[in-house]
Amino acid sequence: MKREYIQIRCSIYEKKLLKNRAAKAGISLSEYLRSTAFQKNIVERITQEQLECYQLLVRYKNNFSRISNMFKKGNPKLAKEVKQLAEEIRNHLKNFSK
Repeated sequence: MKREYIQIRCSIYEKKLLKNRAAKAGISLSEYLRSTAFQKNIVERITQEQLECYQLLVRYKNNFSRISNMFKKGNPKLAKEVKQLAEEIRNHLKNFSK
């Protein structure tokens, strides 16, 4: 049970920035400050728009992989380019999940 208070001084800008970061992480300002003070890893929650973009990229990656597989026998150069594009998308997706 948390009953003790700690007061800190900060500028209006700093306060707004801290509140914004806490909101993006989906936690209260107090929890955000405790987490950062104890060096816990704080993960920003993704928005619905970001989630939809992520799902779209997953579909694109899958489609490009299928296209690449279709062209492997017919045109190796085209297959290589499509595969590289699919790899780029995969790398972006990996960054998304971090």
